[in-house]
Amino acid sequence: MSRAALLVLADGRFPAGGHAHSGGAEAAVHAGRITGAETLEDFCRGRLHTTGLVSAALAASAALGVDPAALDAAADARTPSPALRAAARRLGRQLLRAARATWPGAELDALARRFPKGAHQPVVLGVAARAAGLGPEDAAHCALYESVGGPATATVRLLSLDPFDATAVLARLAPEADRVAETAVRAAHRATTEGVDALPARSAPLLELYAEAHAARTGRLFAS
Repeated sequence: MSRAALLVLADGRFPAGGHAHSGGAEAAVHAGRITGAETLEDFCRGRLHTTGLVSAALAASAALGVDPAALDAAADARTPSPALRAAARRLGRQLLRAARATWPGAELDALARRFPKGAHQPVVLGVAARAAGLGPEDAAHCALYESVGGPATATVRLLSLDPFDATAVLARLAPEADRVAETAVRAAHRATTEGVDALPARSAPLLELYAEAHAARTGRLFAS
């Protein structure tokens, strides 16, 4: 494992397009579900154990070399909202561009040819981690950090939340994120022998509903 490569991939300044997405936080703010640090923590905890776990398991599986096409189909099946599927593919396309420029290699080139309109972002994340010399644990942690880091950063802009308070939320959630990562990696190892049906399929129906409502809203600050 290259700790430096892990930092590069997980850095919010890595040009993967995540800054334009709130991970559902903007819609939750509009709905009155996020009003401050306490409710942000509840929201992020929910993401960790649902969509975060699913994304982490997909990313870890891709880092282990599971077929990206099978993983992409699994991601589609686990994402009922058309708006979220479209956002995941846009993010995947941008991440793939950044990863190919940063860690050029045959696997990333093959992924680009196979998915010219973009694969789901967690799948691309796992292949990018593999190209960077990282393992499934690294990919899982990156996916989980993104699943809560995006909403935390977005809420600072949306509510003028004190960034110290937002960062403290992420720090308090860190032990939980570690445990979820372990669960995701165990599932990814099963997927190498049992197939993608071994991966978790936890859902967050309210996030799906929020995504559809957000896509139809005018005057949005974030794309999703």
